[in-house]
Amino acid sequence: MAAANQTFVMKCGGSTLAALPDSFFEDLKQIQESGVQPVIVHGGGPAISDNLAKLGIETEFVNGLRKTTEPVLDVVEMVLAGSINKEIIRKIQSSGGKALGLSGVDGLLIQAKPVVNSDEVGWVGDVTYVESSIVEGVLRLGYMPVIAPIGIDASGQRYNINADTAAGAVASHLGVQRMIVVTDVPGIMKKVQGEKRVLPSVSVQEIEHMIESGEIYGGMIPKVRAAINCIQGNVQEVVIVDGSEPQVLSRVLNGERIGTKIVRM
Repeated sequence: MAAANQTFVMKCGGSTLAALPDSFFEDLKQIQESGVQPVIVHGGGPAISDNLAKLGIETEFVNGLRKTTEPVLDVVEMVLAGSINKEIIRKIQSSGGKALGLSGVDGLLIQAKPVVNSDEVGWVGDVTYVESSIVEGVLRLGYMPVIAPIGIDASGQRYNINADTAAGAVASHLGVQRMIVVTDVPGIMKKVQGEKRVLPSVSVQEIEHMIESGEIYGGMIPKVRAAINCIQGNVQEVVIVDGSEPQVLSRVLNGERIGTKIVRM
């Protein structure tokens, strides 16, 4: 397998991926052909909500995490490991890339336990272990792994894992140096002289302060928290970028200053 510095983890929301132009997947294919190995972890919140609504199953969020009952969990798994995972695979393959879809359940890839406030959020999990040898095996075969963030424990109980949390855990266990979070925003924004601007670089301490002050809120909180957790492992940097930017992945990998880089200090 290529060294960890030749591998990076990319996290992308399902709705973001669906809206990405073909050129994004062309860029991904060229990166793969150059010998750099992408590992993708994806979400799919809006599609899950749409399917729950169609089925008449109620859903709500607690501190940015979806409250997950057993019926909700069935839909989460169906959407993430089924339709969205396969849509991503089709798009990569249509561009000429090679990809293989996985769920965290497969081979006990993402092992999990209930989150601390499980009485409030139900079957939502924290990652306890990632069986990185499975990911490494897929990479050795020449495919980019595309991972749906469903966790499992020793008893066979499934868990809904926040995709940002899952990506951070995968990156840490693989020991990669870089994680790229692809979103539909240009990075972490801050008001400067009454105008919102992208922060080119932000420290863990600054992020904590911005969460306390309310400048970072909602769905961005799990994103930056996962980045913080990730940066405490072997990962040296986490970059949040807008996926619609031309050749955004190649530009990040080539060291261009784009989006927001989250650093340890």
